[in-house]
Amino acid sequence: MEKSEINVGLLGWGTVGTGVSRILVNQKHRIYQNTGLNLNLLRIAKRTLPAYRSGIDLAENCLTTDVNAIVDNPDIEIVVELIGGTTDSLELISRAMQNGKSIVTANKALIAECGADLCQLAQKQEVSLKFEASTAGGIPIIKTLRESFAGNKVESIYGIVNGTCNYILTEMQKNGRDFSEALEMAQDKGYAEEDPTLDIEGIDAAQKLTILTALAHHISVPLNQVHTEGITKITQNDIQYAQELGYAIKLLAITKLRETQIDVRVHPTLIPNNSMLANVSDAFNAVCVIGDAVGPTLFYGQGAGEMPTASAVVADIIDAARSITGNSHLSIPPAWVSKPRSDFSIGSIDDIETRYYLRLVVRDCPGVLAQIGTILGNRDISIASVIQKEPHCKDSVPLVILTHKACEANMYLARIEIDNLEVVQEELTLIRIEEFDF
Repeated sequence: MEKSEINVGLLGWGTVGTGVSRILVNQKHRIYQNTGLNLNLLRIAKRTLPAYRSGIDLAENCLTTDVNAIVDNPDIEIVVELIGGTTDSLELISRAMQNGKSIVTANKALIAECGADLCQLAQKQEVSLKFEASTAGGIPIIKTLRESFAGNKVESIYGIVNGTCNYILTEMQKNGRDFSEALEMAQDKGYAEEDPTLDIEGIDAAQKLTILTALAHHISVPLNQVHTEGITKITQNDIQYAQELGYAIKLLAITKLRETQIDVRVHPTLIPNNSMLANVSDAFNAVCVIGDAVGPTLFYGQGAGEMPTASAVVADIIDAARSITGNSHLSIPPAWVSKPRSDFSIGSIDDIETRYYLRLVVRDCPGVLAQIGTILGNRDISIASVIQKEPHCKDSVPLVILTHKACEANMYLARIEIDNLEVVQEELTLIRIEEFDF
């Protein structure tokens, strides 16, 4: 016998939690009309109870400070975890699943670190584990990879998955701001935390990339195996030179299938100005997935914020509720346990081949380019073009070099040699280049 009434409990009532409760309460009738599901927001657990309820018509006894009133409540069938972190959330989610409850979470750090174990527990307990909102906010990329690409071999993923970095780089490109000024603006607008390290050092994007890679290739990717660079070293000079060369700089999260290895990396990247990803601006996110059958596909939208993320959470609640009511069946098993791949390994950054943008500040004297060219040539790195700008101070000249494709390991060694040249006055800036035909 099918049932259509499902009780939901919410752990955490911050920005996203408020959005989720707003949708569940204010759109309750619409959800029922569209899905036939009667979703009841039974309890919300928050560390300290608020003095007001954000204009949401909650039941009198809905709010509590006791998480056990949700995790151990036999009347609650879906637990939504929005408290963040990994220690407390892992314990609460695990206990809720052991109590037979399905889980919805937006916790990217937890899924990146413990996703495989949690998926195995979900399968054992025959409950759902949904985490659409953990990656790219309101963009339904998790469901797409798990379902729509089931008949494709995913060849590569290119993602702009951190809105903070994309906003900063957009301000630098469009309005000529330097990095520190653009970061301060991002903080003022609420796009960046007071401590922005996770965002600007690429860690947030790397966490999301481990999730996307696991879904695309059924392989667990430890965060420490993701080559990760942030945007803190990008200067206004790099932005301007890239534009002159026909490129934009974006922080890309990249997964590429290469024979029996998978490249998994996050770093600033020069991409063609006429590509779709180059035109993703401000705090928006986009993910390009290339499948062997479907070819390039692009998913674009708001990657963070109260309502976009809440929308993804509610979509997961509805999916989990459908499984509980019998209106649909879990035709796709939990992500990590669907035939884990043993024939792939995570590739080393040293093995990739790509083009490079090199920016140097060198002494204004004869023979400088010859010295640099010799080092590159000895490492099998071919120069594609050179731009020498007007001196920006006495005896110093900015030099920009674009290379043809070269091995990362060779470039690493060449970089050390170039930095050790007496004529090089500042540490070399290196940015990888990705050429798109979409």
